[in-house]
Amino acid sequence: MQTPLIGILAGGLIAALLYATWTDIRARIIPNPLNAGIALSAPLWWWACGVAPWPGIAIQLAVAAVALLIFMGAFAMGAMGGGDVKLITVLALWLAPLDFMKVIVWMSIGGGILTVAMLVWHKARKIETPLEIPYGVAIALAAIPVLAERYFYQFTA
Repeated sequence: MQTPLIGILAGGLIAALLYATWTDIRARIIPNPLNAGIALSAPLWWWACGVAPWPGIAIQLAVAAVALLIFMGAFAMGAMGGGDVKLITVLALWLAPLDFMKVIVWMSIGGGILTVAMLVWHKARKIETPLEIPYGVAIALAAIPVLAERYFYQFTA
């Protein structure tokens, strides 16, 4: 089911992801109010997409809970920042499980490339401070094409 509200909400999520990218690059922070706004708008998304309370919303919540637990482990190891963990978790509220898995795969590939590029740049410039990866960039750049493919590039025969 494709409605104008779905396009508006998907566009809003993409705008939020672009803002998260900008703040993460600029200050290595993804603001809590941004993550909260994404999370709090998920029920409107579910309604617009016709997600049933059972099992649909229950599955979305379960996937988000599993993502939170897994990525909290990455945070505990120092591999991710707290804003990154929250951003990937709130995305799980919006994306169908298979789309969320696509994001995880692309995020992992993009994050690896970003890490290597930042490490090379860090070494080339002989920067002594610890390396901080703006992982929100990898998250957003993985999620935006998945959203666009699903909700904007719909062609009918």
